[in-house]
Amino acid sequence: MATNQNLKDLQWALEAIKSESLNLHNISFYLSQTTSGCYQETESSININISKDSLSYFSQFLTVLETAKTNQLLLRNLEFHQIEWELQQLRNLAVLLESCSNIKQVVFKRNRFDKQCLSELSEILKRNRVIKEIMFSESAIGSAGAGFLASALKVNESLEELQIWEDSIGSKGAEELSKMIEVNSTLKLLTIFDSYSITATPLISAVLARNRTMEVHVWSGENGERSSKVVEFLPENSTLRIYRLDLSGACRVACALGWNSTVKSLDMTGVRLKSRWAKEFRWVLEQNHSLKEVNLSKTYLKDKGVVYVAAGLFKNQSLESLYLDGNAFGGIGVEHLLCPLSRFSALQYQANITLKSVTFGGGRTKIGREGLAAILLMLTTNESLTRLGISDDESLRSDDFVKLFKSLEKNAALRHLSLQGCKGVQGELVLQAIMETLQVNPWIENIDLARTPLQNSGKTDGIYQRLGQNGRPEPEMDLLKDMPLTVPKSCRAFFCGQEYAGKSTLCNSILQSFSSSKIPYVDQVRSLVNPVEQAVRTVGMKIKTFKDEDTKISIWNLAGQHEFYSLHDLMFPGHGSASFFVIISSLFRKPNNREPKNPMEIEEDLQYWLRFIVSNSRRAVQQCMLPNVTVVLTHYDKINQPSQNLQVAVNSIQRLRDKFQGFVDFYPTVFTVDARSSASVSKLTHHLLKTSKTVLQRVPRIYQLCNDLTQILSDWRSENYNKPAMQWKEFNELCQVKVPSLRIRSRHDNKEKVEMRRRVVATCLHHIGEVIYFDELGFLILDCEWFCGEVLGQLIRLDAKNQSSTENNGFISKKDLEKILRGSLQSPIPGMGSKVFENLEASDLVRMMLKLELCYEQDPSDPNSLLLIPSILEEGRGKPQRWQLNRPECLYAGRHLECDDSSHMFLTPGFFPRLQVHLHNRIMALKNQHGATYSLEKYLISININGIYIRVELGGQLGYYIDVLACSTKNLTETLRLIQQLIIPAIHSLCHGITLTENVIRPECVQNLTPPRYRKTQFASLQQLKQALLSVPADSMYDYQHTWDPISDSGRQILRAGFDLARDLLSDDDFREVLHRRYHDLYNLAQELQIPPENDPDGPENALSTSDQPDKVDPTFGGIAKGVEAVLQRLKIIEQEIRDLKQEIQGLRYYEHRLLSELHRKVNYLVTYNVQIEERKVPNMFLLC
Repeated sequence: MATNQNLKDLQWALEAIKSESLNLHNISFYLSQTTSGCYQETESSININISKDSLSYFSQFLTVLETAKTNQLLLRNLEFHQIEWELQQLRNLAVLLESCSNIKQVVFKRNRFDKQCLSELSEILKRNRVIKEIMFSESAIGSAGAGFLASALKVNESLEELQIWEDSIGSKGAEELSKMIEVNSTLKLLTIFDSYSITATPLISAVLARNRTMEVHVWSGENGERSSKVVEFLPENSTLRIYRLDLSGACRVACALGWNSTVKSLDMTGVRLKSRWAKEFRWVLEQNHSLKEVNLSKTYLKDKGVVYVAAGLFKNQSLESLYLDGNAFGGIGVEHLLCPLSRFSALQYQANITLKSVTFGGGRTKIGREGLAAILLMLTTNESLTRLGISDDESLRSDDFVKLFKSLEKNAALRHLSLQGCKGVQGELVLQAIMETLQVNPWIENIDLARTPLQNSGKTDGIYQRLGQNGRPEPEMDLLKDMPLTVPKSCRAFFCGQEYAGKSTLCNSILQSFSSSKIPYVDQVRSLVNPVEQAVRTVGMKIKTFKDEDTKISIWNLAGQHEFYSLHDLMFPGHGSASFFVIISSLFRKPNNREPKNPMEIEEDLQYWLRFIVSNSRRAVQQCMLPNVTVVLTHYDKINQPSQNLQVAVNSIQRLRDKFQGFVDFYPTVFTVDARSSASVSKLTHHLLKTSKTVLQRVPRIYQLCNDLTQILSDWRSENYNKPAMQWKEFNELCQVKVPSLRIRSRHDNKEKVEMRRRVVATCLHHIGEVIYFDELGFLILDCEWFCGEVLGQLIRLDAKNQSSTENNGFISKKDLEKILRGSLQSPIPGMGSKVFENLEASDLVRMMLKLELCYEQDPSDPNSLLLIPSILEEGRGKPQRWQLNRPECLYAGRHLECDDSSHMFLTPGFFPRLQVHLHNRIMALKNQHGATYSLEKYLISININGIYIRVELGGQLGYYIDVLACSTKNLTETLRLIQQLIIPAIHSLCHGITLTENVIRPECVQNLTPPRYRKTQFASLQQLKQALLSVPADSMYDYQHTWDPISDSGRQILRAGFDLARDLLSDDDFREVLHRRYHDLYNLAQELQIPPENDPDGPENALSTSDQPDKVDPTFGGIAKGVEAVLQRLKIIEQEIRDLKQEIQGLRYYEHRLLSELHRKVNYLVTYNVQIEERKVPNMFLLC
């Protein structure tokens, strides 16, 4: 009876489903039960238990569910427990799944399938487009079942979750599923609980290789062990965790990671790895661009494995965090690991700049001496690492950690340092080193000292307090405002003179005149080779330095060779610099003969250098003192008896002293010496010492900090193998560590202000001659002799034209120039080469040449642009000169710029090469240049801009004038406006302090390009022309003529006498200026005479007007006709403007007549005033009202 009741229960369930009285979402079938029955857990969920005696009901339920309309719409989940499937049952299930369009989940727990059933199930999944999740648990589908599932899912595009629990699909089944993964892109979750961990390898490898965003969980329980996870991949946070894989499996996963873009974090903590895997992982680091974090803690890697990992870091540009703690490598591994994060010279780039965090250490890691040295180098030179962790180290001692913290003083990148469990972090020395580091390094935000002896002893409170202080904003202070000023302690003496004057020999003798105790050891060694130096002519600029008490005196021996003259301007002392000049001239023409110079030659030598000193000293904004000049005549020992020529020379020097009075401070005594004799130069030496002390007292005071920094920089050079150059980063580090007033005290400080103060101090050091500093280039020159002699000297003497394979009108590629620089600055003789490239790169030299305007780029927007170096240009005046434009309608104009005081000043040899570069840079920076062309010769600049052809020529002995010639089809005003607004301002910008008078060149000379020697007299002062126009009646201004004298050469007439109208020499702007000045003078006169203004409709107005709005002509017959009409209308406007101008001139004439009449009336009144007094027609006393 009980059995009938159970069957009734199943029957009731069948009837309920048929009648659609139940709204079921979930149905669970349990077969092989002891009793049958159904239990409704909720309104939408039912469990149906079917005993072995009632198995037929299972098929009936499947059939009934197929036909129930309501269930077809509502049913979501089906679960099958302990079912041994028959083929017909699966076919019924297939029909059910096809009819129910909303079933999303199907679960098989402890089911059994034969191969036919598995095949049928596979076909069901191939056809189904609804099911989202399917799970097999303890169903023993094996590798065959995995194969059938794989074949189905290759086609299925709807299933998103596949779970296989407590099964053993084996490596074969896993391989089949991996092939499915390569094809299927819709599966979102794969969970496998297998008997063997080897199952995970092909699955996760396929997911990684195909960049699937599929969540993967693989568990394993081998040999009866407790189950544990093998692999886990979470796409939502792009994390791959590998808990347990054999070596071959780990290598296969590494290979799959090479081109993967879905994994950002890889965690292999605890997986036993070897160098074989690390070799594969090196390739991953080189190829992968998405991996951000790698954790290889406790993976048993040794030195060889870490070397492979480090090799991959050289090319990796994405990894940010690397954990290697708990491994078994030693100092060699540490050294290789930190190699891509370190720089081994100032010019080397850091190989890896993306890695931000590195952690290593552990009881089995033996850092040792090699590892410590690598750590210190990395901390000193690295510019990118923000986190460093060394954990549980037992190999480093306390003094090693002291060195580690000392190296952090110059590190501005590291923010977090972890030394957890390090046994060597103990003692007062370590504590003191930490506190001193935090004093000068505010960038460190956290130091983790957990489990260290220092932490355990309770001595770390001060450290954390200091870290907190470094995080607080400091009140802003103007540290330079109250900085004490002091007298400079260094003075420069510039030895000027032509070649063979004996400057180098004299310099060496002066050094020898001091006692050996006062000369540095290096200079004593140099004095031993003086005979060799005297036998060979000195090339380039040399600098000798010695100290007298606390005063440093450096002798700058300016090169006498003419090719170095263009450098002298760059080396001239700046405003307020403590310096003086010694002009040295030989009494003989050559040192190896006895042919004396005549007094005129000596005077010319001295006059050149005096004019050079005056010209450059006038560049200063204000002169605090006149340049101090001493004259020295050498080779006096060759004169056997008093010479009349010597007395004449002394008299000529006296004339020069009188001539340059007020321009230089001329020392009255002329020294005559034998430059080779220390005794002969003793008086001169004493004079130099006395003069230097006098100059130091007279020049402006400098910051005390500059004197301190001079010594700090000297000590830095001694500690760094006498490096002649310092990168700006190194200067910043030095200021941070050694100079408290230039230190960033908090990481919230205004870094820009501190940086500005450092640049101000560097500029001050540049002005006083201690360093050579270029703001935009990023380095300081500490050895001025090295820079002037080996660097700039070689740049000036580049034989680029002969070494370059192609000639491009003076242009050379950057690569070719760098090759030439290397060839010029590196000697094939060992030990004799320059040290330039040990401190500067060839590209630095090219940038320096651009900064100093020694060259320019043909196309600044092109990084591979050709360069032009004026020093390699050829003389072009022997070539025929003619204008590129030669038309009847061309007009010609010229301006002659000449030194106002050419007897005392001139345009120095370095002026014109810089002008050639500077003017090019100005023109190329114009927005409306419209394809300007620019070409150079040795003393010539040729420009074509907006249809105007311009030639800029340097002329005159010692270059005291510049001619600007122009040819154009445009009007005179537009042509001269370009000269006045572009060319002449560029010239003035390079010759501060030198007054250039502007003159008008005869147009016929410009048209014929008359040689400079013939047009010396063919120019008229622009101001005198304007003054002449003011002196003539207003209505005669446009008809004023200027007469030119004829030119002849040896009886041959070059140019005839002639004249030009003022309107052909001056622009409208010039005439407008004259009219305004004339009107202004008349207005002032009217104010003085108190003439009441009249309402004159024809009063003076500015009638010269131009239209800046261009007319647009339509390219049709009608448009052309309108354009012609517009041109005619414009001509009428111009004609009317000319009439207005004439009326204006007439008005000025009328106004002038009225003023003169009124003036005559006032004068007559004054003449008759006394008569009126006598006749008592005016009062004798003034009346106060």
